[in-house]
Amino acid sequence: MSDLDDTEMRDDDAVHEEHMMYGHGTLTEQELDEKYPNRPHNHSKTIPFHELYLTLFNPLNDNKKRPTGPVTARKKQGPHGPRMSPNEIRKGIIERFISRWRKDVGNDIYPAFRLIVPEKDRDRAMYGLKEMTLGKLLVRVMKIDKNSDDGYNLLHWKLPGVKSSSAMAGDFAGRCFEVISKRPMRTSPGNMTIGEVNELLDRLSVTQKEENQRPIIEEFYKRMNAEELIWLIRMILRQMKVGATEKTIFDLWHPDAENLFNISSSLRRVCWELYNTDVMLEGDDKGIALMQCFQPQLAAFQMRSMEIMVSRMNPTENDPEFWIEEKLDGERMQLHMIEDEAMPGGKRFSFWSRKAKDYTYLYGNGFNDDNAALTRHIKDAFNDGVRNIVLDGEMITWDPTQDAMVGFGTLKTAALSEQKNPFAGGNRPLFRVFDCLLLNDVVLTHYTLRKRREALAASINNIHRRLEIHEYTKARSAAEIEPLLRKVVAESSEGLVLKNPRSAYRLNERNDDWMKVKPEYMTEFGEALDCIVVGGYYGSGKRGGRLSSFMCGLRLDDEFFSQKTNPQKTWSFFKVGGGFSASDYAEIRHHTEGKWIDWDFKNPPKDWVELGGGWERQYEKPDVWIKPEDSVVISVKAASAGTTDQFRCGVTLRFPRFKKLRLDKDWKSALSWNEFCTVKVRAEEEKKEKQFKVDDERKKRTSTKRKRTVVIQGHEDDVQAPYAGPATKVFDGLSFCTLTECARPKKSKADLEQLVKANGGNVVASDKDPKTIIIADRKLVKVASVQKRDEKNIIRPSWLFDCIRQSESDIGRAGLLLPLEPYHLFYTVTAEGGKYDENVDEFGDSYARDVTTEELLALFSKMPAMVENDFDGLLEQFNEHGQELNAMPGWMFQGFTIYCDDIPAEAKRLLEFAGGRLVQSLGDDELTHVVLQPGNSRVREIRKQLAPKRRQPRIVTDAWVTDSWEERTLLDEERYAPV
Repeated sequence: MSDLDDTEMRDDDAVHEEHMMYGHGTLTEQELDEKYPNRPHNHSKTIPFHELYLTLFNPLNDNKKRPTGPVTARKKQGPHGPRMSPNEIRKGIIERFISRWRKDVGNDIYPAFRLIVPEKDRDRAMYGLKEMTLGKLLVRVMKIDKNSDDGYNLLHWKLPGVKSSSAMAGDFAGRCFEVISKRPMRTSPGNMTIGEVNELLDRLSVTQKEENQRPIIEEFYKRMNAEELIWLIRMILRQMKVGATEKTIFDLWHPDAENLFNISSSLRRVCWELYNTDVMLEGDDKGIALMQCFQPQLAAFQMRSMEIMVSRMNPTENDPEFWIEEKLDGERMQLHMIEDEAMPGGKRFSFWSRKAKDYTYLYGNGFNDDNAALTRHIKDAFNDGVRNIVLDGEMITWDPTQDAMVGFGTLKTAALSEQKNPFAGGNRPLFRVFDCLLLNDVVLTHYTLRKRREALAASINNIHRRLEIHEYTKARSAAEIEPLLRKVVAESSEGLVLKNPRSAYRLNERNDDWMKVKPEYMTEFGEALDCIVVGGYYGSGKRGGRLSSFMCGLRLDDEFFSQKTNPQKTWSFFKVGGGFSASDYAEIRHHTEGKWIDWDFKNPPKDWVELGGGWERQYEKPDVWIKPEDSVVISVKAASAGTTDQFRCGVTLRFPRFKKLRLDKDWKSALSWNEFCTVKVRAEEEKKEKQFKVDDERKKRTSTKRKRTVVIQGHEDDVQAPYAGPATKVFDGLSFCTLTECARPKKSKADLEQLVKANGGNVVASDKDPKTIIIADRKLVKVASVQKRDEKNIIRPSWLFDCIRQSESDIGRAGLLLPLEPYHLFYTVTAEGGKYDENVDEFGDSYARDVTTEELLALFSKMPAMVENDFDGLLEQFNEHGQELNAMPGWMFQGFTIYCDDIPAEAKRLLEFAGGRLVQSLGDDELTHVVLQPGNSRVREIRKQLAPKRRQPRIVTDAWVTDSWEERTLLDEERYAPV
């Protein structure tokens, strides 16, 4: 169907809806038609909003719970034909939605995509609504007393609810559903279309005042049921998590969709220019363009060793060179400049951040922009002949009085100050450029970095402390990295970036051509700092409803006090949430229970704790606070200290990590402000004298309790003692006839019969009773006779072992037997063929029991690598929020090089599974840890071998590995040192 035919066949409702959706934006419909002359028009109204979650979101989320991987040969056929993998099901759900949209609505899927991937919609402004503001609006819309139970639950969504499910604490959408479902205006899905929802959301995005936002939220409340409203709230917060990545959705829309988004950051263009799958991007359309925000290349995360990182850059014999740049602590920024005769000065600029936020209003649109924080200062930056250019770099904050870079978090404040008073001499934005991607209409992304740098040097002049080309150092071996890392650390920098000069620029990729190198924990503050806990924050998700992180403060010294000042008054210093085990939380609760006080913004505890930003702003305000005399002292390790305005001390710890609880100290002996200043000055002096070294006591702490490993007789190859009576009653009332021994693990027929008796079962010699369960693991004459009769299933001994092991769980104690699985059956009667396949998934993973480590490894070995994952994106989020790689359980031992001396196989598997690198020699240069069993006779010998090393590895028992995994956080090694 041609565009003309499509337009002529549009119904009046479709035309009206399109005008409603697109007629109130920054561009009129006529302007949109001029800018996108080939944009599609829908022939019918958009589908109802509730169809999004009924046919797309809910099915995708249900499918997300399935494991991914191949379909086993045994399970390829289902009752209705071939079975599909979760990945195939996911694609099918999305394809059906897209196909239905094209058929029932038309080719313009932009209205739907704006709601499906709202975080990618750059055309709609931010709503300015976070959980707290939305909670207040909903309280007013539903006319709930804010002091009522539901009002309290909504406004304090992170706190344990009053008469509310504790599972909802920390889940704002879940808490909203809980409250809204009690008083819905509708119980069935509403009649709002996707087009109507978009029109209201457009209005909401341009309305910043609460009195104007409230009627819009009221309209949604009147016309939607509770489930619709929850999905709407997720769209507003841009926290969808629908069970499919935008890459999957883009790929199923059009093969070139992801590429177009990478070069344009425009969801609108993806939908309007690529609605026809027969039309592909060609030539210039596939590359970046002037005044069009692109998704920049990213640096990969640090690897185990610098030698590996250098080798990944594919050096050649003729060109072994790589480049080293200082990693800047600012905001990634792209600058676009074109000639424009209409602009004073003849040049027009645009600035975008990595998240595609337009910052032109802040840094300036031209040389003569009186409101520019940057462009009015860089008139001489571009050489003659540069008509247009696209630059990639980092916008940082520079302190001209100290002639030094200022840490992240001060950039926007400095830029706003520079706008108002450009010659005051205060902190200013400085643009450090490290790449040139377009020059005089020629796209350079496919050229090597070396060539792009040559173009950059030929085009740009440094404007001192305003716009500068970022310097780099040429290197040929990994040994050249460490001295530079020492240098930048001494200057309080972020670290380094290694770059391959032979590489092209790859949009929106994180690959081995650019790699980060960051210093690990430093010995800047010697041992740990002992600080007093003065505030608490409730967690979300797994930690919802409980205090999951704490504010620590520094007590003030005598010179700060007058006669009227409370001697227990503290200044806020830092917030810590990593390194706590369940037992640590329990012990802190035990010592502080009943002593926490809700923080009242209007009436803060001025005599007890002072926050950053003063009483007007109250930065880093905790949910609850506690008097020092009622509190506890905790020992904390940190990477470094840096200046901040978020805490009253004016300085805070970077990457603080809980080490241990100091019950031997009270508030009077905790660290004071003067003591910290002394420690800091001493540390700075030592840094000048010594080279930095990696601190092996990194972000961990100890657990005081090691859980006993459950051992079930029959599962171990070497049983030290006979079975000591019935451990469970799992086989109560059942009779077993055992025909053969067990092959693996090797158990005799007598062993199996003893196992049955010990767990409540009866042993019989005949299988004549139809209720008797037959156990066998080999095809002997008696077994063949049973098979020939085809009357009874023959069960393997593995079912006995699994039932006993599962009896340790609540299910087992409830007296429920495990359902039979295909691998439990030595022989299945013809009448029950395939009956037990439904008790496992397509990979053979049980739905009813916990699989062993060995079984899990066997399952994984049959699965290919997941097609869809976004590990890099996830790690990047951790990095951006000041979290560390080791904070993730699956990466807990990443970066550690470990020698294991005769430890259990389970501990070894955990080390490797969670990112650790196991080595065979104590002489390995990268060695960080030695793990052994308690009582190992080689401890003294090992210490002697390690003594010459400059960096001493930590020696710990294998309990450190298993306990860290159990607690899902790295624990401190000191208390796991072998005796």
